[in-house]
Formats: sequence, structure tokens, C-alpha cells
Amino acid sequence: MKKLVLATAFALAAAGLQAAISETQAARLGADLTPLGAEKAGNADGSIPAWDGGITTPPAGYKVGDHHPDPYAADRPLYVVTASNLAQYQDKLTAGQVAVLKAYPDYKLVVYPTHRSASNPQRIYDATRTNATTARLTEGGNGITGSVIGTPFPIPASGLEVVWNHLTRYRGLSASRPIGQAAPQRNGSYTMVSFEDEFLFNYCREGITEAALDNTLVYFKQSVVAPARLAGTILLAHETMDQIKEPRRAWVYNAGRRRVTRAPNVSYDNPGTAADGQRTSDQFDIFNGAPDRYNWNLVGKKEMIVPYNSYRLHSGQVKYADILKPLHINQELARYELHRVWVVDGTLKPGTSHLYSRRTFYVDEDSWQILAADQYDGRGAIWRVSEAHCINYYDALAFWSTLEVHTDLQSGRYLAIGLDNEGPTYNFGLKRTPADYSPDSLRREGIR
Repeated sequence: MKKLVLATAFALAAAGLQAAISETQAARLGADLTPLGAEKAGNADGSIPAWDGGITTPPAGYKVGDHHPDPYAADRPLYVVTASNLAQYQDKLTAGQVAVLKAYPDYKLVVYPTHRSASNPQRIYDATRTNATTARLTEGGNGITGSVIGTPFPIPASGLEVVWNHLTRYRGLSASRPIGQAAPQRNGSYTMVSFEDEFLFNYCREGITEAALDNTLVYFKQSVVAPARLAGTILLAHETMDQIKEPRRAWVYNAGRRRVTRAPNVSYDNPGTAADGQRTSDQFDIFNGAPDRYNWNLVGKKEMIVPYNSYRLHSGQVKYADILKPLHINQELARYELHRVWVVDGTLKPGTSHLYSRRTFYVDEDSWQILAADQYDGRGAIWRVSEAHCINYYDALAFWSTLEVHTDLQSGRYLAIGLDNEGPTYNFGLKRTPADYSPDSLRREGIR
């Protein structure tokens, strides 16, 4: 493996987790760094281009509500990584990708030209510039202060800062999404679980102040629509900004009992909703929730082959059966590119517990989205390999996953969540306020 390229800010780690950067360092944002802190320049051989602002306008003919047309549909693959040529590309692959390639002889990574498509609204960039010199981790690193709207740590000095950049990244103001989740058996058979998700990204609301946040980053609601045996269950969660001061607030409406009850177990390594044991609660969105059970080491930055611009997996012309195959998704529909990512390695703290003894995240420098993750079991072996297949939702200027895939190398199964090909896609025009996410509103919705 080639030596990792460390950002200049990495030297700040010696100053302690709570240190903010100087005005001189912050002045790099929008200069040699992008407004979110990525290296603006391309790499030495040009295989990663310079960032030019990303996608800022939809392609001709796009209408809000459409599945987002692929702006790179004319691209042709540069090369294909398989088990047979693995050694040629191994220094640019995650440990999890290597493990999956070795486990499944038909698995492959089809690599296309790199497009740095990620973009955000200008107000996110402006807030990031302000946050750069004011944001700090709270005691223990399990919360942040001095930051709203934009990225808190655009020039990160620790693994925890990168994790918090992912947790607070811009995904629009509010959104709804009807999606499917499937956990195919080894023979490819599956039962589709249908959800209706809603998000209100409180942290990113226009004009929000830290005091007005009420310690709440995100309001989230998830209704189970199908199958019939699960339909009617509704989860409500308030994701907190300081996870130690106040853990996640969660409630569930049980359709059978017609009651709303607290749901304290929607966290950490408790089972994910209707996921057939194929993911933990904190694997939703690749990682969510409190980071307090791990020591997060900022390994550095590296050029890696990662899922990116996955518009074909989002296409309304594709059926679920085209994607969901035995052992893994149809890799012909997946797109990979070479990008620079921050590598963060989390090891379980002594005296704490979690199904995963270690987690390694590969975080996009342009968007702070975790693109891939390796999860290890208690013996130190890779257990589950996660990928976020992302696109730029150019109607919202938000770079976010369209499909998450969690591959379980021990069971020979996988979980796919985010399937939206056969129905409506994400709606970023949803109008919601915090009052819409109270336990009382959940009770009223359930009774209807």
C-alpha cells in the first residue's frame, strides 16, 4: 500500500481534540481548498480532475419529481477490477472490497472516469467558512459546539472531526423518500420491505442558531408500508447534537397496540428495522448516532476506487429484480470512480461493547459522505462490507446515497436499502417544522 497522503491539518491533532483552526488556515477554503475543505486541484496524473464546483444545474429536460437522469451516461469504463487482476489495483481498494472480490468469483468493480460532481448551496459554503474557526468538539468528542448549517471541521485534525462532518453533512432542508429494503437469501429470493421516510435536517435550516437547535440535528420519521405483517409501525427519532448530554430521543407507534412508546434501543448495535439481522441501527446511512464507543484514528487521505455517481442504480428504467441478485447486487449497474477519501479507523474502546470490534470508514473529501465502510467481528476478521452508492441530487444540490449495500461475508447474504426505481423518488420540496415530529403528532398519525 502506498504511503497515505496526509492533509496539512493533520498536524493539528497534537493540539488536542477541542482545538479550532486559525484564520490563516481557514482562508484556504475557496482558495487551494474547496469551500468544504477538499483539495481543489486534481492529482498528479490527471486521473482525478480538479473540482470545478460540481453539478450546479440539472441536465436539460429534467423535471422535479423525475428519477435523476445520468449526466455521465455517455462514459465508457476505463477498466474492470476482478479477482484475477486484484493485485494490480489492491493499493486503491478497501480491505472490504478485497475480501468481497476474493469471496465471490463473479464480483467486479467497473471503474469509470472520475467526475467530482458534489456541490452544495452557497449558504452551506458560507456557514462552513464561519464554522472553520469556531467549531469545537465538546468534552470527549461526543458532541459539537460553535457550528451550525455548514460543515463544522472542513480542515479536520482528528478522526472524530471527520465523523462529525459526515453526521452533519448537507442533505437538503427536508426530504421524503418512499424506498425499499431487501435482504436476499443466498438463492436470491427476497421479501421487499417498503418504507416511507421523512427527514427534517434541523442543523441546516436557514437562519438557525445553535441555541435554537434545541440540541437536535435531525428529525426523522419512518413508516413501514409493507409487508402487511409489519405495516403501520412508525418510528420517530430526534438525533441529538450532544449525544452524551442527551441521547437520541426515539418513539415507536405500534399498530397492533395502537400505542406510542419510547424506543431506547434504536441505537448502537441493536438490530436495524426489519433488516433480518443484516445491519445494526447505527449502520443506517452507513453510520449514525453517538460515536462514543470507539476510538477514531485519522489515518489520512488516500486515492481509492469507490462507488460514485451511481445514477444507473437510481434509474426509473431499472427494476428491483435487475439489481437484486444472489450473494450481491448486479455489479454491472454499479459505478466506481477514483476519488480522494479520508480514511478513519475506529477501534472499540475498552469497557464498551458493540458487535463490531473495529470499523474503517472511507469518507469522500468533496461531500463528507462515507462512501464505504469495513466492519470487523470480535476476532478481528472482516464481517460486513458497506457501500453508499451516491448521486448529486441536483434539484437540491445535495450529494447523498441512492442505495446502501451491506454485504455479510459470514452469512453469504446482503442488505440493500434505498431502492426507489419502481416508485417515486426523493422529494426535497417537503414542508415540515419541528412540531411535525412530536410524539403527539406520531400518535395522531398512527390512529389515522
